[in-house]
Amino acid sequence: MVATVALGLLAVRGRGGGGGGLAEWSVGGRSLGTVFIWVLMAGEGYTSFSYLGAAGWGYSYGAPVMYVVAYMTCGYALGYVVGPLLWDYARRHGLVGITDMVAHRYGRPWLGAAVAVLATVFLLPYIQLQITGMGVVTTVTYGAVPPGWAYFVAFAVTTGFVVVSGLRGSAWVSVLKDVLVIGTLGFLAVYVPLHYFGGYGELFDRLVAERPQWLTLPGHGAGPGGRGELGTAWFASTTVLNALTVVIFPTTVAGYLGARDADALRRNAMLLPAYNVLLFVPMLLGMAALFVVPGLAGADTNLALFALVVDSLPAWAVGLVWVAAALSSIVPMAVFMLVIGTMWGRSGLPLVPGWGAGERQKRASQTVVVIAGVALVMTYVAPNTLVRLSLVSYEGMAQLVPMLLLGLVWRGLTTAGAVSGLAAGVGLVCALVFTGNDPVWGVNAGMAALAVNLAVALAVSRLGPQEAADERPDEEVLARDPLPGAGSGPGSVPVVGGPG
Repeated sequence: MVATVALGLLAVRGRGGGGGGLAEWSVGGRSLGTVFIWVLMAGEGYTSFSYLGAAGWGYSYGAPVMYVVAYMTCGYALGYVVGPLLWDYARRHGLVGITDMVAHRYGRPWLGAAVAVLATVFLLPYIQLQITGMGVVTTVTYGAVPPGWAYFVAFAVTTGFVVVSGLRGSAWVSVLKDVLVIGTLGFLAVYVPLHYFGGYGELFDRLVAERPQWLTLPGHGAGPGGRGELGTAWFASTTVLNALTVVIFPTTVAGYLGARDADALRRNAMLLPAYNVLLFVPMLLGMAALFVVPGLAGADTNLALFALVVDSLPAWAVGLVWVAAALSSIVPMAVFMLVIGTMWGRSGLPLVPGWGAGERQKRASQTVVVIAGVALVMTYVAPNTLVRLSLVSYEGMAQLVPMLLLGLVWRGLTTAGAVSGLAAGVGLVCALVFTGNDPVWGVNAGMAALAVNLAVALAVSRLGPQEAADERPDEEVLARDPLPGAGSGPGSVPVVGGPG
């Protein structure tokens, strides 16, 4: 943890000791190359879920957990187009996040602030999940460190380097994290099957013979009241929905906007799917744990991978795996906190009289990072509140897709249409999830809500009240895809003033 803080703080060397404007803090001065963008976006996507939840789902249900690999890979492919599109739009207009883009596209600063509120509500549960994940992995310290202390350490370490170093600090810490993650998971992928089963052949033979339902959809537990709803329709709809969502997720966009040029994002989109190979390891080891530590139930299934680690490795090796898992909580949490600070510093607080631009805006963003302390407090006093909200977080964030992506390529989408669609989509997904109707007719509730969202947005834009004509030319309002090798290098696209 000491090394993590030091590495995060050293990231600002040569940058005026953390100086520079909001763009330097929030998007790394738009100067990160392919390697840093790769480790940052891979690190942001590889969370504590990868060590805990993926193994837990593999242990409990089996095949349905493969949706994670499917949607992330499809999302990276979609990002080959969307990433450069958003990067170019933000660079041309001096924007630093999705709330900025929404405010500029529709010419409504209040809309950017409203999106900041909505996105914060959906991001806070993810911060709490990372804090909780840090507490869960700390169980491998043989009781020496209470989970409550781990919650606090995770929050303090992350806040320490994020406030000072911003996105650049997160990218540097991601390098350390990726070295440890690749090393530990690569080792476990070979060691565990050999140690317990004599090899992969023997492991799969046992799975086929004794646990065949774990190897096909809908996975273990299918049937009335079980996991029968996680079938092919759920898998396909969840993959499509999450692939669309991940490319406009505020933390993903922060990675896009930190790139040096659009070509770095295209190269990154081709490289990132290779990182997903690692996700098969905790999934498979979760199923291997069925034979080594049978009988785990409820939240304890999340400990399936670590049960194998503690059972078979010496303490110093367990410590290395713990660090990799801990950084898998800290790096994503850092980017979540950074994004929340940026959204409020750029789109929320400037609407309050007395909050201007420039350095004051950056300081406001750094200060607002502490709003993530709400997640820490809730972890201690009411842990189930945000966890329940997390059920709807990703599907709720998906409802921003028409407002942002469709709005940036089609001028016919009006403010009233975008807002109406968003309200309909968020309202429907909340109603379906909180009444226990997700999936609905076998389909992901978020996808059903997104379809309604899009239909309402198009109907209101075409048939609803007509807005005053926006006199700005198309090149000012809409996004464009910078062609590879032409006009995508640093300095080739002029940076003009932001909204207003």
